[in-house]
Amino acid sequence: MLLKINPELLTDAIAGIGAHPASLPIFADKSQILPYKLLKVRTPAANILKQEMLAAGGDAVVPAGCIVNADKYVEVLLLGTRKQYNLLLQKLALMPYFGIKQIVDDLQAALTPEPLKTVLADGRVVNYEKMRVMGILNITPDSFYAGSRVPQLEQVVKRAGQMLEQGADILDIGGESTRPGSDSVDGEEECKRVLPVIAELRKNYPDAVISIDTYRAATAEAALASGANIINDISAMEADAKMLDVVVRNNAPIILMHMRGTPKNMQQNCQYQNVVQEVAVYLAQRAQLLRERGVGLDKIILDPGIGFAKNVEQNLLLMRDLKTLTSFGYPVLLAASRKSTIGTVLGGLPAEERLEGTIATSLQAVYAGAQMVRVHDVKENVRAIRMLETILKQK
Repeated sequence: MLLKINPELLTDAIAGIGAHPASLPIFADKSQILPYKLLKVRTPAANILKQEMLAAGGDAVVPAGCIVNADKYVEVLLLGTRKQYNLLLQKLALMPYFGIKQIVDDLQAALTPEPLKTVLADGRVVNYEKMRVMGILNITPDSFYAGSRVPQLEQVVKRAGQMLEQGADILDIGGESTRPGSDSVDGEEECKRVLPVIAELRKNYPDAVISIDTYRAATAEAALASGANIINDISAMEADAKMLDVVVRNNAPIILMHMRGTPKNMQQNCQYQNVVQEVAVYLAQRAQLLRERGVGLDKIILDPGIGFAKNVEQNLLLMRDLKTLTSFGYPVLLAASRKSTIGTVLGGLPAEERLEGTIATSLQAVYAGAQMVRVHDVKENVRAIRMLETILKQK
């Protein structure tokens, strides 16, 4: 009789054999191939990686012309067990040239990741021992899903309270619709919509974590002063260069989302060679701008931008391969709630009928190891997520 073991359950399977407890980590380090793709590797370094990985018992996939240095930079796919990577790192540590030191740092960070967290400016910590759920509150008259629009202050306060009771960890406040084709509003109107709401929510729910959904630095700064804790920038700080200064000055966490163009024209910018890789590289580069200004890992969250300058197939690929983003050492947010891709996949359903599809995307985020989802329907998503998390934690 032959049983196929889920790779995620290998440690339990090894322990179940009855081996000596001291041998468990040794077997675990030998038991699973971990593939890592390195981008923009200098060709001499790629050749070294190939030879040293082979010497360690693993392998490395390099381009056919790599051995003759046909290109200055190449991509390398490493294939090895944890034990083989440890042997590789011992060798590479003696080679501080051709950019190998950075490769060593990246591999060590990937193999021994620190527990992820987000630290707010007031010192509170959002941990990710479970999936965090962000509830959407749109202070707009034209958001794509009518059920998320709450233009009256009293309604917003009530809806926010309901979301918190249902398990929302963060309340996301937006004053401008960013659906495909939407027109922008000016900063003054945006502030007029969101600042009173944030102040009222802070007064009524002093312990709530509030994010401001804006790409304008002035709005973000005013929102932080009114009681917001996190900036949610769909432009990853590209729409307003002053946003970086706002983050640094206020010690505020920021969500960096991938988008091309503007909401008005973004669906004309869906040309990619490899959408998953290009989105991942872009977000890593935007995060690096913050790191160079002294912003820590615990202040940055990445969002692939489902529905922003992507077609249906590209959105599905990003959700399927969401795990790619989780390798950078930053928390990852998936925001796919009731979006048009769900409606298309399910036969043209309107936004009002996309709840089940949304729950499916939230569960995929759990499987991919993401840390947060942004949803319109808090109760239903929280229940599905907690059920799946409990199943996956069983030993």
